[in-house]
Amino acid sequence: MSTPVPEAGPCAEWEALLNGSLDGELDAAHAMDVERHLAVCPACAGALERMTLVRRVMSQDDVRWRAPATLRAGVIAALVRERRAAPARPSGMAGLAGRLRAMLPSLRRWSFIPSLAVLAAALLLVVLPPKGGSPLEGELVAGHVRSLLAEHLTDVASSNQHTVKPWFGGKIDFSPPVVDLAARGFPLAGGRLDYIGGRVVAALVYRRNGHVINVFVWPAGSDARVASAYKARAHEGYTLLNWSEAGLTYWAISDLNTVELKEFQEDFLEALPK
Repeated sequence: MSTPVPEAGPCAEWEALLNGSLDGELDAAHAMDVERHLAVCPACAGALERMTLVRRVMSQDDVRWRAPATLRAGVIAALVRERRAAPARPSGMAGLAGRLRAMLPSLRRWSFIPSLAVLAAALLLVVLPPKGGSPLEGELVAGHVRSLLAEHLTDVASSNQHTVKPWFGGKIDFSPPVVDLAARGFPLAGGRLDYIGGRVVAALVYRRNGHVINVFVWPAGSDARVASAYKARAHEGYTLLNWSEAGLTYWAISDLNTVELKEFQEDFLEALPK
């Protein structure tokens, strides 16, 4: 009986790019580099095929179960209650421990979910935003990064604005405008709820090639902290762009450069219902 030959793994220097390709996170230049490499490297081509198969299997209903939106809403509500009840918020790990204790009753009934470690990491990003810049900037960057790291980019995944907009109904106390910018090179990916500046806000998600754009929206003058006077700036390696329109505050954040994010803003405003 012959010994089976182990499958060759991917080239070490290409492994990160293969994962990025699988997740759709590469820009056009890197995506082309991966395609050219796969054409001449059977080991990497085979590795990517196996990774794709594993993801397909893990996405089946009888293999992977995603926590319902009610759990996320419950966690956000617990954060809101805790913040309003406490006159001063502890910082650092003490603050994180207090929040986890406050939410423990809600989380205990879901303790079988394997992704609780990811949830804890996401909560860490909520209470410990990146250093530097204003507190609001830190929370916006944390919200953007959290959506990418915790694999919770959208609550409703759809490129159809008529599917995404109604989804927010009854979940928040305002109606965020959702526009279709696919023809402008910014396809809609979906939407979700997030927690910024002391209240639940809407997050609209768009893409630009392999880049993600999070657009956080809340009513102007609401509990979310008042926007600074500037319109655009860089923070922690991300570009933030702020504007107000029709009684709503908008913050767009992405790793796109300022020119492209400004182009997105102009297209977004132009597409709003008149």
